[in-house]
Amino acid sequence: MIDLRVIVGSVRPGRVGLAVGTWFEDLAQSDGRFESTMLDLAELDLPLMDEPEMPGRRKYEKEHTKKWSALVEPADAFALVSPEYNAGPSPALKNAFDYLYHEWSYKPVGFVSYGGVSGGMRGVQAFKPNLLQFSMMPVPEGVVIPFVDSMIGEDGAFHPTEAVEHGAANLLDSLAKWAEALKTMRE
Repeated sequence: MIDLRVIVGSVRPGRVGLAVGTWFEDLAQSDGRFESTMLDLAELDLPLMDEPEMPGRRKYEKEHTKKWSALVEPADAFALVSPEYNAGPSPALKNAFDYLYHEWSYKPVGFVSYGGVSGGMRGVQAFKPNLLQFSMMPVPEGVVIPFVDSMIGEDGAFHPTEAVEHGAANLLDSLAKWAEALKTMRE
């Protein structure tokens, strides 16, 4: 089984990311290849980077950093559920990544992006160079959800279109392949 961590990257009140993340995490669980865990950055509540040592040294002093490291380290792959803020990634997501270094290395990462007309793609493109610095493999496949508000039902749940579901299936296939391919590099 592939250990997939689905990270919900928005902490904003009124966010739709949690509904999108729940849908994707459920989809990954039902896929059969993944043992999926959702990590909600709003729940984790990381302050703005406050570790005195550089993350590459792994000399964590803060309990929230040690907890975050323990949640990220065992993962084989990541799916980032992320909005776009001013054509960039969620600041909470960028901050969460900057807390760690080695825990991300040689693992594939895919995006489930959402927003208005661009579906969050500008934020994804802005964040990909940062992921390469961690020796991560951003997979080319992804889920793009334009006009996400139109897919949130009165029940608060995310109701994807057929195209979004197709994108999710492709992303899961890619993450499974890359997680297996990069396994030897992580060992």
